[in-house]
Amino acid sequence: MAAASSSDFGLSAFNASNVDLGTADPRDVICALAASGNDYNGRLGARISALFVILAVSSFATFFPVVAKRVPRLHIPLYVYLFARYFGSGVIVATAFIHLLDPAYSEIGPASCVGMTGGWAEYAWCPAIVLASVVVIFLLDFGAERYVEVRYGIDSETDIQEAVTGYADPGRKPTDAQQARAASVTDMRREHDAVMPHDHHLSLSFHCSSMYEKKFKEDWADDELDSEACKSSFRQQIAAFLILEFGVIFHSVVIGLNLGVVGDEFSTLYPVLVFHQSFEGLGIGARMSTIPFRSGSWLPWILCAAYGLTTPIAIAIGLGVRTTYNPNSFTANVVSGVLDAMSAGILLYTGLVELLARDFLFNPMRTKDNKRLAFMIFNVILGAGLMALLGKWA
Repeated sequence: MAAASSSDFGLSAFNASNVDLGTADPRDVICALAASGNDYNGRLGARISALFVILAVSSFATFFPVVAKRVPRLHIPLYVYLFARYFGSGVIVATAFIHLLDPAYSEIGPASCVGMTGGWAEYAWCPAIVLASVVVIFLLDFGAERYVEVRYGIDSETDIQEAVTGYADPGRKPTDAQQARAASVTDMRREHDAVMPHDHHLSLSFHCSSMYEKKFKEDWADDELDSEACKSSFRQQIAAFLILEFGVIFHSVVIGLNLGVVGDEFSTLYPVLVFHQSFEGLGIGARMSTIPFRSGSWLPWILCAAYGLTTPIAIAIGLGVRTTYNPNSFTANVVSGVLDAMSAGILLYTGLVELLARDFLFNPMRTKDNKRLAFMIFNVILGAGLMALLGKWA
């Protein structure tokens, strides 16, 4: 094994071929093992095929939920769409914990070469980066929602007595905005009852993009809100989604680079990453399908294509530097570890708050159909379980 250079680790010269375990610094041993070098062992044709296979399957999985929602003439059953959406939500949560947080600890955690070196050894930087990422995403999410409230005059003021007891204060006069909102909701429900009188359980984003459900007369609303309401819903959701895709894309870049230079593990990693990228793509597409893009917008298709292309491009780059790139070097571990920790925070917040909490816990118009609820929750658990299982190999 080659000796680790002091320029790479900031350590004194260390001879890996002559180690006294009784006196050697554990940091030197771990860093020498981490700097094992490039494991590329040929099989160029199979690696090139991975580029095209992953491009095809990840793109299909990403586009499917968006197509199912925006192209009603395909007549894709509602439960197929629900499977894609909630399976994808579970995948996002499992990706955060298993495929991002754990690798981040391996790369810059306290038991890693980076985590034992210099300033990295003085503080728990990995969870700190995750925490900072969660806080920043929360602030961006809250800021976007507050901006929409102010920009469109949405009065979110709530009577405390009504919130706690369920009864409004009879002496408190509702504000003009509250009266207008109540009248708007009443009109909306009257229009909805004229077509489908038995179900009111649909969120604002579904109202703005519900043409697919309208065609099948499932218990989804088919009335369109005014354009300003759709614009406000879009602004609230697109910022959070772009941050989610940012985190997933960085993760995909690292995966692609590693697949281009990995050694004997390639045979296992190849099929695992096909499923891995497909499941992640399903999560991205499912999340995007709920955003009320305006009719004819190219943005959802561009965002789907961006995810589908990321890993194949990274694989191509990895193949281009296959004889020089060392994924285990100190610098590579720092960059990959920081990006994985940041992405873990992004996906943790998005998966738990934007997807699960808002869909199941804090959605006042959530479906009351127990069969459908059970199906949705089962698919969340299935997605999380299968993605967690893939973490055994990748």
